[in-house]
Amino acid sequence: MHGDLPVGPDTASRTNRRNGLFCTRGSEACPGLTVKALSKSYIPALRYHWLTRFYDPIVRLTTRESTFKEALLGQAKIQAGYRVLDLGCGTGTLATMVKRSHPSAEVFGLDADLETLKLARAKMVRAGFALQLDQGFASALPYATASFDRVLSSPFVHHLSDQLKDQAMLEVCRVLRPGGEFHIAEWGRPTSSAMRIAFYGIQMLDGFATTRDSVMGVFPELLSLAGFETVELTGNYSTLLGTLSLYRAGKPSP
Repeated sequence: MHGDLPVGPDTASRTNRRNGLFCTRGSEACPGLTVKALSKSYIPALRYHWLTRFYDPIVRLTTRESTFKEALLGQAKIQAGYRVLDLGCGTGTLATMVKRSHPSAEVFGLDADLETLKLARAKMVRAGFALQLDQGFASALPYATASFDRVLSSPFVHHLSDQLKDQAMLEVCRVLRPGGEFHIAEWGRPTSSAMRIAFYGIQMLDGFATTRDSVMGVFPELLSLAGFETVELTGNYSTLLGTLSLYRAGKPSP
């Protein structure tokens, strides 16, 4: 699930826009925060619809997919009966892994791209799993407040503009129950010059503006601004396309 809006030309203008989003009062999403209405647009998987059918093999071959997704599942510590949302589920690989590892969990997948959801549904049928797959946007999640124990994401946030990233994090905070956790696998700050060079391929495909946060490694800061606590970077993985980072963030308990 991918979104696109214009972004500011520099860090200062970005900070001003963030202050406008995160410091407005009057929302139940997280204490002292409000969600502003934003345009709902998205970039298809691999940017072009005709490439969608190649998404799974490309990701599998270039990102150490099974390694980092198994690590993400391990740190999420999903328990029996948990309600789990795979945010930006794409073709449903992570959601399938969750259900296979935790059969009693109630698993949901959400994505804006109907074509990838068709592939995800076919994958669920082949696996024999019953999961709820919904079409929607991270900036306006179609779920009740405090309705999930865990939200997982791997990786899609780098497709979102600054404002959509902010709003998506507010929305995740809203739908998580108190004490719930957000676990993210996302392109992170390059751990070497080789990883920085490798990441130019992602930037040329997905855009330099939307991937700037990844290069800067600012996701922990953005999660904290959205109201999460105990935000931490839990691991880095070197891949053919750059550094993949894992993050954990908890919603405060009452």
